[in-house]
Amino acid sequence: MNGECVFANEEVRKADYIYMVTGKVMVISLNAELDHHLAEEMRGVVDEIIEKRGVTNIVFDFSRIQFMDSAGIGLILGRYKKIRDVGKIYVAGVNEAIDRILLISGLHKIVVKCQDINEAVRRVE
Repeated sequence: MNGECVFANEEVRKADYIYMVTGKVMVISLNAELDHHLAEEMRGVVDEIIEKRGVTNIVFDFSRIQFMDSAGIGLILGRYKKIRDVGKIYVAGVNEAIDRILLISGLHKIVVKCQDINEAVRRVE
């Protein structure tokens, strides 16, 4: 995280994504296509937040992007493996193309699909 200090309810903005942690929930809003470059950067940041903040549920907001490649699939799957015993992965705002990727990859079986971020946050148990 390059020396960033993140407190409860603080929003952190990066060029390609924004994340916010509230309690045990991390919401990640993507602003750029989820490819191998972005997935690699996010992997370290998200894992560090999971460990330091005890995040148990992650919401990925796809409402601003149209594409995700296999690295994005790996990013979601890896975070699922880290929190599956304590929480869930939610995906919000998926378009038809990303929905198809979730289906073909099998991720649809392990994520909770929501219409938007608000629904996802409401559904976090």
